[in-house]
Amino acid sequence: MCPALSKPPPGPLPRRLLARYLLLLRLRPLLTKAASSAVLSALGSLLSQVIERSRKKPGSSKSLDLSGPLRFAIYGFLFTGPFSHYFYLYLEQLIPSNVPFAMVKRLLLDRLVVAPPFLLLFFFVMNLLEGKDLSAFAEKIKSGYWVALKMNWKVWTPVQFINVNYIPMQFRVLFGNFVALFWFAYLASIKKR
Repeated sequence: MCPALSKPPPGPLPRRLLARYLLLLRLRPLLTKAASSAVLSALGSLLSQVIERSRKKPGSSKSLDLSGPLRFAIYGFLFTGPFSHYFYLYLEQLIPSNVPFAMVKRLLLDRLVVAPPFLLLFFFVMNLLEGKDLSAFAEKIKSGYWVALKMNWKVWTPVQFINVNYIPMQFRVLFGNFVALFWFAYLASIKKR
């Protein structure tokens, strides 16, 4: 282990965790963002299960299915974290802050060009991770994609406006991951329909 990572900073636990995260973010930004995406995506899937269990009758106890959070963790680690890391870097180069209407252009690019195929990728990867065939994927797209995309635009448009225009670059993936915790809970519930 790197000597800089072996000695925890003094202070209360939240401060130490934040200091460790910031250090990892500086030393290994892509891996740190991928790992945080994996953890928060898995937690979103778990949250979906907890919400679903609370809606059922009190006598029906169904244990948590850990395969769902594992699939979400894989997706977060391999796709959400890395893609978001590079997307925000590219966005800064493509549409710098000093460009006229930069705030609106960034938002439109994210919402209209990036969000639809990224959501489609989510459905496709989850279909593969669940071991389902292409006909199941096509059926899921018919039944859930448009509903999920409309909800994506409703939920993520104000979030991404703030994220791409006001959140410092190094924290954009983390900011999005915290909102995604609840978004993935929603997507997990859509996938069960």
